[in-house]
Amino acid sequence: MIDQFINFVIRPPRAHYNPDQYLWEKDFTLAGRKYNREDVELSNERGHTLRCSHYAPSQVPDDSPLPCVIYCHGNSGCRADANEAAVVLLPSNITVFTLDFSGSGLSDGDYVSLGWHEKNDLKVVISYLRSNEKVSRIGLWGRSMGAVTSLLYGAEDPSIAGMVLDSAFSNLFNLMLELADVYKIRLPKFTVKMALQYMRRVIQKKAKFDITRLDCIQVAPKTFIPALFGHAKDDKFVQSQHSDAIFNSYAGDKNIIKFDGDHNSSRPQFYYDSVSIFFYNVLHPPHPPSSYSTKTEKYYDLGDVKVGAGVEENILYEIIAGLRNVSADAPSSSAAPRSISSIKSVGELLSDIAPDALNSEEADLKILSGSGTSPQEDKQAGQNEECCSYTSSNRESWGRCSSLGSDDLPSMETSISNSDQTTIKVLATPLRNPGQNTLESLKDDKKKKKKNKASSSSKKSTREKFEKLEALSQRIRLCILKRVNHRRNCST
Repeated sequence: MIDQFINFVIRPPRAHYNPDQYLWEKDFTLAGRKYNREDVELSNERGHTLRCSHYAPSQVPDDSPLPCVIYCHGNSGCRADANEAAVVLLPSNITVFTLDFSGSGLSDGDYVSLGWHEKNDLKVVISYLRSNEKVSRIGLWGRSMGAVTSLLYGAEDPSIAGMVLDSAFSNLFNLMLELADVYKIRLPKFTVKMALQYMRRVIQKKAKFDITRLDCIQVAPKTFIPALFGHAKDDKFVQSQHSDAIFNSYAGDKNIIKFDGDHNSSRPQFYYDSVSIFFYNVLHPPHPPSSYSTKTEKYYDLGDVKVGAGVEENILYEIIAGLRNVSADAPSSSAAPRSISSIKSVGELLSDIAPDALNSEEADLKILSGSGTSPQEDKQAGQNEECCSYTSSNRESWGRCSSLGSDDLPSMETSISNSDQTTIKVLATPLRNPGQNTLESLKDDKKKKKKNKASSSSKKSTREKFEKLEALSQRIRLCILKRVNHRRNCST
């Protein structure tokens, strides 16, 4: 039983996989932009070959360097776990580098060390990226064992721009004591501690590291890199109190997010959105070039994905009907098509459905941008400017106060003399008829309110249409991307 637990810690089930099957393709399209995967082999200080992959855009404008996030997988994981990171970060012009740690995946080595030796593997990867002129800032995204690896390395390299630490454990020895309770090992406490001391000696002999020295609480107060912590509320393998302990002792800028799920469950979308925003703020990537002529085109572009590529047609019927209703402002979704040709791509199918929506949205954009202003609006704007010239109260108007009076009313000139025979001339300009000024100001106020109300209503309607289109298009993307998700190997 003790030997099984030792193998579970330092020699977990290994993920043997075909890179062409479980990784992104060598050349792939995501959100209307082309990317490529470059496979790299590096060697660590123990002589083990590390298999790595680097996802980056196929073309970079001006050959400017891009920031990179290194994804560090967990125990029993591999670099295929970084598929989710690629979907989140690549559209933001952030490249993704991932690797199989020594003893995991397709890399050399027989044992894992839950972060102790993996820290040195990460150092080799960062040295490689530092020598690459196409890489600017570097961030770390780790899960479970990978989160501990990132934290241990971050304490030694403050040049890292930011870290995302998902489900990190605070102390390995305490975690092993907790696992004895989780798996209901009915032994006295002192017996369990004696067994752990025996395991410590065996692990030191085989994997060459001490489980009592693997403590994140000791390095957290020395680390000042901005960090985003994440942990599942129902995690029984590494309980959320571990992240709380690290978070409380962490010295740098920090934030923590708790979400539903367990240690190996998929993360919710709002967590990925938070990760994307975090890395965008700390890495400062350049804005990605847009390949769309109008803003609405991106909501219908899904690349070369076919309808029959593992996507449920009933879901597409519902979404396409929703797109028709948005373009026609119809409250019902009963107009769903009964059949869809699997020959056409989704992009072509949606372009056949929503040309009216594109035209109406482009017209609204022209009106908002000012290129489609009507003659009545120009006339009204001219009247407003004329009225503003009469009611100006800046310093220049004091030099030409006589222009405020009517031409048929003469100005009065008075002189005031003091004891020193100094004469001061004062110009008194009579005002316009108060009743006339009041009526004109009321008319102007009404015109301004009508104009502001019309512009705000048009902006609001256009914004609502965009939000509807974006939500519907996002649902299609999520449905299609589900087929390429890699099923994570459970650590338990």
